[in-house]
Amino acid sequence: MNQLDALKQFTTVVADTGDFKQLAAYAPQDATTNPSLILKAVQKPEYAPLLAQAIARHGSADKVALMNRLLVRFGCEILSLIPGRVSTEVDARLSFDTAATLARARELIALYRAEGVDSGRVLIKVAATWEGIRAAEQLEREGIHTNLTLLFSFAQAVACGQAGVQLISPFVGRIYDWYKKQAGAQWDEAANAGANDPGVRSVRRIFEHYKRHGIRTEVMGASFRNVGQIVALAGCDLLTISPELLAQLAASEAPLTRALDADAARALDLPAVAYDEAGFRFALNEDAMATEKLAEGIRAFVADAIKLEALMV
Repeated sequence: MNQLDALKQFTTVVADTGDFKQLAAYAPQDATTNPSLILKAVQKPEYAPLLAQAIARHGSADKVALMNRLLVRFGCEILSLIPGRVSTEVDARLSFDTAATLARARELIALYRAEGVDSGRVLIKVAATWEGIRAAEQLEREGIHTNLTLLFSFAQAVACGQAGVQLISPFVGRIYDWYKKQAGAQWDEAANAGANDPGVRSVRRIFEHYKRHGIRTEVMGASFRNVGQIVALAGCDLLTISPELLAQLAASEAPLTRALDADAARALDLPAVAYDEAGFRFALNEDAMATEKLAEGIRAFVADAIKLEALMV
């Protein structure tokens, strides 16, 4: 049995790509997208027609409406190839505007419904800012399920759990990147690999907290840099993995066993934690890595959304 098949025994495997033509080879349950992945895809010859068709059909619409149409078109194509859910992201420029995030999410869901897609198969991705979490809390009340992304801290995860969001995407690789950069020449790759990887440790802490306290929010590790990080999180609710790393898992028959265990987590002695707005903002501020990576991630998604808009002419 290859590692990908072994992983699927413990964890729901999700493809992290806008390149939906690669999906069939790995048979993921779900798929996630973001502005950067869609931008990358539409610049490939095989996907350029999707952008051209969106412009031809809806070219008189403003850029916001056209972008929504394009995102939903990609989402529908992906949903035709997978049995589960697709995550579609709200514009990162709205990350600090609860009302605007709510409006955009409702627009995206309306477009999916107009295409005959059951809204239960769509997760609206929202940045895990305080404002984004509040928007997600309201969307969940309306039956619109959410995926809170750009999540780097325990405080963000706790607040998402309190808000009852459907799913969170803690970023493993970007946490790893930050600590490796901070350490510079002192970084010891072997000592910080596998279960000791700082990104892996972050996800494990969140997973154990959720399971111990009966928080229903799903944990989906994201943003992987290597197969070792994935193997160290086998047993997590879901893992969203790039096609390149899916290929490496499929090509390997190295042993893969459960690393995270919900039953074991329920027996741990872990204190309950809760945050109000002031407590959340202070906890996030105290975490230099999370503060920097959240801001950096929003800026990067905004930059790619602007580049994608520039192609809509």
